[in-house]
Amino acid sequence: MPPIDLTHIRVILLDIEGTTTPLDFVHRTLFGYARANLRPFLEANLSKPEVHRYVANLKVQHATDDKEKRMPPPWPTGSQESEITSAVEYGLWLMDRDSKAGALKALQGLMWQQGYRAGELKGQVYADVPGALDRWCRKAKDVSIYSSGSELAQQLLFSTTAFGDLTRYISAFFDTRVGAKTSGESYRQIASRKGHREDEILFLSDSLAELDAARSATLRTALVARAAGHGSRQEGHSIISSFDELD
Repeated sequence: MPPIDLTHIRVILLDIEGTTTPLDFVHRTLFGYARANLRPFLEANLSKPEVHRYVANLKVQHATDDKEKRMPPPWPTGSQESEITSAVEYGLWLMDRDSKAGALKALQGLMWQQGYRAGELKGQVYADVPGALDRWCRKAKDVSIYSSGSELAQQLLFSTTAFGDLTRYISAFFDTRVGAKTSGESYRQIASRKGHREDEILFLSDSLAELDAARSATLRTALVARAAGHGSRQEGHSIISSFDELD
């Protein structure tokens, strides 16, 4: 395919996992931190209204999973300790399934916030990302993020990188509250909020399912294939291996 022409692109919409940020950082570092800290975090913070609300939302989600026979772990109640144990076991069950449940993502964001503040976590991005963000912004491109991680989690990641705080380049952070990343309607919602036509937005992701959804909403798309062989199936999408290919 010919090089991607950014002349008529007004918004560059970026996925995170595998696109701006190494997969291992998300899967091992962030998810590993959340798994290890879920119980102590809930034990220390369940009395806070925000955390209590997210646990209540998890309980509602659990009832749905149970009703639909997805076989979640049981949720016994009767004491705060049993409530915490139930929330932890169900939360880990959701994590094992890479769930996008909003309450889980919100709790993960709060745990990561704690880790970033304590200096236990530092955001990671690929080396070509900072220069690309600066280059696109100097060319008056609107740079936005769309990830299944919570808005808070996204902001924490980009504000704590080894290259400094990169949030100064990013105009908006979208999470799954706007809709699932595999739904075309989500991308139409983002276009509406950005105030631009769908075909003025370029979405970059390493996920073909996400790219297909964005293309169904008439966004421009490009597969980010950072690993060798990753782009062997591009399904008609443009393909890049580095942001340096986008001037």
